[in-house]
Amino acid sequence: MILTGRRFIYHAFVIAFGLVMIYPILWTLASSFKPESEIFTYSGSLIPSSLEWKNYVNGWAGFGGTTFGTFFSNSLIITVLVLIGTLISSSVVAYGFARLRFWLRSFLFACLMITLMLPSQVTMIPQYILFHDLGWVNTFLPLTIPHFIGGSPFFIFLLVQFFRGIPRELDEAAVIDGCNSYSIFYRVVLPLTKPALVTVAIFSFMWTWDDFLGPLIYLNNPKLYTVSLGLRMFSDPSSLSHWGYMFAMSVLSLLPQFIVFLFFQKNIVEGIATTGLKG
Repeated sequence: MILTGRRFIYHAFVIAFGLVMIYPILWTLASSFKPESEIFTYSGSLIPSSLEWKNYVNGWAGFGGTTFGTFFSNSLIITVLVLIGTLISSSVVAYGFARLRFWLRSFLFACLMITLMLPSQVTMIPQYILFHDLGWVNTFLPLTIPHFIGGSPFFIFLLVQFFRGIPRELDEAAVIDGCNSYSIFYRVVLPLTKPALVTVAIFSFMWTWDDFLGPLIYLNNPKLYTVSLGLRMFSDPSSLSHWGYMFAMSVLSLLPQFIVFLFFQKNIVEGIATTGLKG
């Protein structure tokens, strides 16, 4: 009886905490269907008095002939390129740190770890000057190319830890069969790293899709704007802000992340928790 009471209290607390956490999303969804006059008027109810479908229609129409479909396409292009570049570069670099022996390996790995503690504001101006001199400003190149040539220190560290959990006896057996380092990577190690690679892909997708600062710095043409910059255009402190349109497009912008998370949440937990091979 006591155990049942504890379970009831536990589940009640978890449900209440979950409702508190999900309330902002529910409020955004409800506000996307409300008239402008009701959005910031507290009535104690999330249910709108009338469904304003025009928030979605007018919000999708965009600005100056550039529809929100263009913003979604730009975000998708950047996200896919970043995803591919991150998977390729991070896995290759992590394999080198985890399985190969070379001069200054420990020192370079320590430098990699230090960059995890380096604020992005420190490198923002030097990177902008570099990309400006290369003529990459107002293109997708500054947002995508760096991920092909270096990856992310966090993802590299994650994959290094996973690679180190794979028994080296597999490498030795592959060498006996005539494999070199490249063959071991592609044929032995990489297929065993699926959980970690899926985790890297999911986080890379979500962080890139949500990125606001990068596109804000490097993109000036509205036809190149991403979803995050498109949402910002609905807010104009000097005149009228279209909050209904903004919330409607915000709901649509959340759908890809919800879909990815719902289908791959098991892989996220498995990729982070797994440190070696399963028996």
